[in-house]
Amino acid sequence: MNKAIEITDFPKTDYMPLVDYEGWRVAVLASCENTTLPKIKTMQKHDETDEVFVLTRGNCTLITAGCGEKPGELTLWKLEPQKVYNVKKGFWHNHILDEEGVVVIVENADTCDDNSPILPLDEEQLKELAGMIEAK
Repeated sequence: MNKAIEITDFPKTDYMPLVDYEGWRVAVLASCENTTLPKIKTMQKHDETDEVFVLTRGNCTLITAGCGEKPGELTLWKLEPQKVYNVKKGFWHNHILDEEGVVVIVENADTCDDNSPILPLDEEQLKELAGMIEAK
């Protein structure tokens, strides 16, 4: 075993932290049931960290919904490979991944449910989101 390099394979599906070191974490989100449009019913925000996304494969649409007490106006961002997308602390967001989609995530190592609330989208927002995706 080499003590200089740690190598970790990407997961086939779902979210998986790959490296935690001191104050930061590198994780991967790969396409899974919860990242498909029919399953996108909530938004999350991080109260203590920005969160960085880098598309490595497939397609990913990042959804943002403002930075209020609850999710607001929806905006879609189609991620492009080799670009870094930094969702600022306190902004509601979620992702839609196609079956090949994989994104690398960089965030604070202590990011967890306690400092990252999740709230449901209301019925109007769900209809709006479906229409926005269909129009793309």
